[in-house]
Amino acid sequence: MIIWKKRGVFLGLVVLLAVGMCLLVGCGGNSSHMAAGTAEDPIIVKFSHVTSPDSPKGAAAQRYADLVAERTEGRVKVEVYPSSQLYGDKEELEALMAGNVHIIAPTAAKMLGLVPAFQIFDLPFLFVNKEVCYQAFDGEVGQKLFKQLEPHGIIGLAFWENGFKHFGNNKRVLKSPEDFKGLKFRIMAGKVLEAQFKAIDAAGAVVPFGETYTALQQGTVDGQENTWNNMETQKFYEVQPYLTQSNHGRLDYVILTNTTFWNGLPDDIRQIMDETMKEVTAWEREQAEALNNKSLEIIKASGKCQVYELTPEETKAFQDKMEPVWEEFEDVIGKDLIDGVKSLY
Repeated sequence: MIIWKKRGVFLGLVVLLAVGMCLLVGCGGNSSHMAAGTAEDPIIVKFSHVTSPDSPKGAAAQRYADLVAERTEGRVKVEVYPSSQLYGDKEELEALMAGNVHIIAPTAAKMLGLVPAFQIFDLPFLFVNKEVCYQAFDGEVGQKLFKQLEPHGIIGLAFWENGFKHFGNNKRVLKSPEDFKGLKFRIMAGKVLEAQFKAIDAAGAVVPFGETYTALQQGTVDGQENTWNNMETQKFYEVQPYLTQSNHGRLDYVILTNTTFWNGLPDDIRQIMDETMKEVTAWEREQAEALNNKSLEIIKASGKCQVYELTPEETKAFQDKMEPVWEEFEDVIGKDLIDGVKSLY
């Protein structure tokens, strides 16, 4: 009787081990980690993001899905979930780390709690033009940022563009640092953004994006900083007659994947997905730039405000004023990263 019980325990352990191994490899089912993927039983890749399908990010995500399906001959099916259908801003990073979703595209600002170095995109007047941005994204600066994600089980695939930020306000034309004195600007939460306005004797007030129009209209804040497309679609230009084309900060997206998922893909599939991501990244940047340019023309044609473009000399004056802010955050962001961007000028 005792021998029977021991054998039963042993057999039970064998069964449990077999079940566990079956779950690990997917029991021949649709496991995106281990299966080679076929047209009949494709590898499913969940791509979650929070913007609309017709935004540059939304359109690029769908383009990526279509191209991957075509180039893998149906062995991979990328399911795109836009507009927070699966996860919102606050949940998507945790979902990625848990393996509940495979690719996400949050704004770089959402990464600060995990990797503070991502605050580099908030440093005012550090990225002087789009060429410097792209070289930083695709070069050593971007790779160093991605490296800091690896201990968290995350791989960075690419940077997608949202665009440069510009200033708007309802008091006066902003041409020099002195013009900002005493003004209050709506900002997203962040120490760098607070320091940016403090350096030019202005103030920052954290206001939810959806409440910004009302805050401007009611005078709760005097101004805001945003991309042209955000200013146009949110009608901010209707309640602030002075806009300055300053290119002073960045709003961009970082495309991330789960390390276990990505490394578990068949080599040929991973290569196709990686190469397709590079191609779609270039396409997305073109779409984002075109959309911002279109929004700027709509704003100008409205007749509701004037747009002033900073001269190179005026931009340099702002850079000189902001260098102490860069130095203030060297220990948090990394002097090597900041110097890496400056070396691209």
